[in-house]
Amino acid sequence: MAADEPLVLGIETSCDETGVGIVRGTTLLADAVASSVDEHGRFGGVVPEIASRAHLEAMVPTVQRALDTAGIKASDLDGIAVTAGPGLAGALLVGVSAAKAYAYALDKPLYGVNHLASHICVDQLEHGRLPEPTMALLVSGGHSSLLFTEDITSEVRSLGATIDDAAGEAFDKVARLLNLGFPGGPVIDRYAREGDPKAIAFPRGLSGAKDPAYDFSFSGLKTAVSRWVEAKRRAGEEVPIRDVAASFQEAVTDVLTRKAVRACKDEGVDHLMIGGGVAANSRLRAMAQERCERAGITLRVPRPKLCTDNGAMVAALGAEMVRRDRRPSAFDLSADSSLPVTETHVPASFPDAHDELHRLSE
Repeated sequence: MAADEPLVLGIETSCDETGVGIVRGTTLLADAVASSVDEHGRFGGVVPEIASRAHLEAMVPTVQRALDTAGIKASDLDGIAVTAGPGLAGALLVGVSAAKAYAYALDKPLYGVNHLASHICVDQLEHGRLPEPTMALLVSGGHSSLLFTEDITSEVRSLGATIDDAAGEAFDKVARLLNLGFPGGPVIDRYAREGDPKAIAFPRGLSGAKDPAYDFSFSGLKTAVSRWVEAKRRAGEEVPIRDVAASFQEAVTDVLTRKAVRACKDEGVDHLMIGGGVAANSRLRAMAQERCERAGITLRVPRPKLCTDNGAMVAALGAEMVRRDRRPSAFDLSADSSLPVTETHVPASFPDAHDELHRLSE
């Protein structure tokens, strides 16, 4: 770990987890997370107001925990990075406001970064710097996207995305249908390990010859599962939950990996990175590994803890911004719940905006 590598603190509050990470270059020093998932469980999904209030309560102690774990003082930092979007507006505002306060108080540069680009960059903490170019498959509760990047700090190109339910959203809805609780991803994965993935022939959305090559659709799959289960219940038959879970999971992972490998081949890219919460799914990892090996593609998947939302991924992208001397954000940085993935970060509108706003506020 080189001492001259940038030391950056990252704050992530796009959904229900308050994440604070500290990174030096590509080395992870601290990854503190305060989750409010249990508070949302009884509602079957994330409640934005509850998430925002939880972030407010958790922010300062989580930042302090990260600093203590890293064994550094806040004044040692070279920059503060924060998720500026996309995500839940209220939740994002808490993180952005906190990041601006820390950056101003410490007189450090501020970097408002993109949540999706951060999910790609976090792999640097696991496998070293990203190859250029890189193909990324991001799958989570809110996103299913195929992204291409030659420089994670300046440009990400979207090749395809979900047109309805994201993969993680479909996992949550099927788990609720089967009365398995929330969040759905881990529990579906667990039940699927004891089921038969070939038991039920669920549909593969947007997989026809005339369908968009890289877009995803899981709404029809979710509906097919619902109809199949309801038919069993109306007939008074027991629903084979493990077989349903395994067959559903197989349909999702089949589509995701097939399209990702196809995109790599079409674009001439020999590396595939998979990130986002659903990347923790054991079947997705196994199927992606099998298909990538057959296609001669190197697969990069971070360890499960780094796949879910966390501050480390934001710090990783922030550190890369500092290393490549990208322009910081201004102190009038706003949260953008629909920030497009093509905007990897939100720089100041003119080169000296960060310093000028700091001067005017004194």
